Amino acid sequence: MSAQIIDGKAIAQNVRNQVRLDIEQRLKNNQRAPGLAVILVGLNPASQVYVRKKREACDEAGLISRSYNLDETTDQQTLLNLIEELNNDATIDGILVQLPLPAHIDDTLVLEAIHPDKDVDGFHPYNIGRLVQRMPTLRPCTPHGVIHMLETIGEKFKGRHAVVVGASNIVGRPMHLELLLAGATVTTTHRFTKDLATHVADADILVVAVGKPGIVKGEWVKPGATVIDVGINRLPDGKLTGDVDFETAAKRAAWITPVPGGVGPMTVAMLLRNTFMAAEKHDAS
Repeated sequence: MSAQIIDGKAIAQNVRNQVRLDIEQRLKNNQRAPGLAVILVGLNPASQVYVRKKREACDEAGLISRSYNLDETTDQQTLLNLIEELNNDATIDGILVQLPLPAHIDDTLVLEAIHPDKDVDGFHPYNIGRLVQRMPTLRPCTPHGVIHMLETIGEKFKGRHAVVVGASNIVGRPMHLELLLAGATVTTTHRFTKDLATHVADADILVVAVGKPGIVKGEWVKPGATVIDVGINRLPDGKLTGDVDFETAAKRAAWITPVPGGVGPMTVAMLLRNTFMAAEKHDAS
């Protein structure tokens, strides 16, 4: 069997195109363009790349993007004051604080300071709680992007066993909730899980989000499974690779995402969609 490749770039571009059209319609209706505030603390190279891509995507879609580049030594209270100012700014619909933050800043406190209606990353406990209770509003971008990808290829969730490898607050845990909401039977594995290979081999839908190259061996993959590799790792030679042994897994799976070009573009696309939705909700209130 040779897996079909899930083209995350193409699917994400379709989402971005729709957001652009929706924003154009807002402008025709004499409504303002949605506003996104992006806060970056420090000079983490990877974070700078991610933030630049998000700003470029905002420009393409017609969102108003405001950038706040703070020094590495910025204290926590200064950051919290900025977030409060943005919470009260009627022209800002979404607030994004790029993670990771410097060690002296409590990221939990910072994320909870963002008003839930402007939490376009979907990390606030209120928004996670809405997802738990099957009443989602703003949803975590990467997991929701994965669901959109799966829906695009016609994945049937009901009656399917989904296995999530990794239990982070950003991907693994909300991914479990998204798959459960879609109707799948879900198992989440983590660093204390015994016999990972057995769990992986039982997955009809496999989502891997650990951040360790090749942690999932290709021969573990169930024939005919759908494999979503969220991991993105840079090897010593500079190449990017995922968490799944792609070459072997692609010989067994029915569908598989590449790295790069799979899940990554979906995260940015769903951020744009969340910001548009936040603006619509703001105007309706």
